[in-house]
Order: sequence, then structure tokens, then C-alpha cells
Amino acid sequence: TCEAEAARAAMGGSASLLPRETLGEYQELTFLSKQEILLAYKRFSELLPKEERENACSARVPKSQILTLPELRANPFQHRICRVFSTSDDRDDSMSFEDFLDMLSVFSDSATSDIKSHYAFRIFDFDDDGTLDRKDLEKLVNCLTGQGEESRLSNTEMEQLIRNILEESDIDKDGTINLAEFQHIVSRSPDFARYGGLQW
Repeated sequence: TCEAEAARAAMGGSASLLPRETLGEYQELTFLSKQEILLAYKRFSELLPKEERENACSARVPKSQILTLPELRANPFQHRICRVFSTSDDRDDSMSFEDFLDMLSVFSDSATSDIKSHYAFRIFDFDDDGTLDRKDLEKLVNCLTGQGEESRLSNTEMEQLIRNILEESDIDKDGTINLAEFQHIVSRSPDFARYGGLQW
């Protein structure tokens, strides 16, 4: 099992080993190379207390620890990223090793633009209702421009910007942006997904 192998590896001084079959499966299911998966395992283990490291495959890392990763620390969407990739039943945004791998896989340069745009859409969908409405767009703009007084848009500027975004993107004119409409925007502007923090 993953745990037994990891425990043996930990005793040998290197907790970065995963069983070959598990490694192969992870490679098939992600956009990551074997080396990247092993490095991810090492990084994930290091986020755990020492006594839990040998069971890294079955442990969950709390959100507070995930947010210490340099890649997330400065990301304006850090809380949404944890929410979207966490499979925690408690909705505490903690992550299992597989959640962590999924996140790294989507952030990887090898991930397709369709996968990146799908996750960017989920990250921007703050109320998790499957569409980007005015409230989501307002939060999105605030995340990108910062919350400081000097960078905050006035109500008029915000209203104008959201109107422009909807005019440009809301193909069926229902006042919201669905996933297909969002992917259409991204296909015309590949840099857009980067704003979802999907570029590390």
C-alpha cells in the first residue's frame, strides 16, 4: 500500500517515494511527470506534522498550511483555489494528497487550456452556482484590483466594467456567463486563464 511503502521510505530517510503502481496511476491521471509527482509528495509531506508524514497518503493538510505555499501566498484567489480543489466532507478546504496533485496538475504547463479554463471558471464562480453573475464578476474584479482604497473602483466604474464584460461574453444575453461562454472568451484570449492564478 501507499502508506506501507511511504513508511519504509521514511525509515530509509527519504519520504519522497511512492509505490511504482501508485506513481504510474498518478501519472496517467494528471499532467505531471514522475519527477513532479515525487516532488509533490515530498512537498505535501513537509506540510504535515512530523509524526503524520509517514502516512502522507491518507492524511489531510489543513487549509492554513496549504496557504503557506509560496505559489498561493500571493495569489488573490488563494481561498477559492483551496475550496475548488478540496474534497473535504467538512468543507474546511483541507487537502488530501490527491487533491494536492489535482491542483498541481491543473497549474502545470502541460494542462490543456480547456482544463485550465474549466477550473478558472470554478474559481471565479464564488457562489458555486454554475454561472458567473454580477456578484461573482464584482468579486473577481475586486480580487484582481486589490481591496485597498486607492485601487478600488468606484460604483460607476465597476458597473461600467461589468456591463462591458457581459456585453463581450454573455452570448445568450441571460445576464450571466456560463462555462461554454467563458471557455469561448478564453479561447480568444489564452492569457485570460492566467488571471485565475492558474499559472505558477
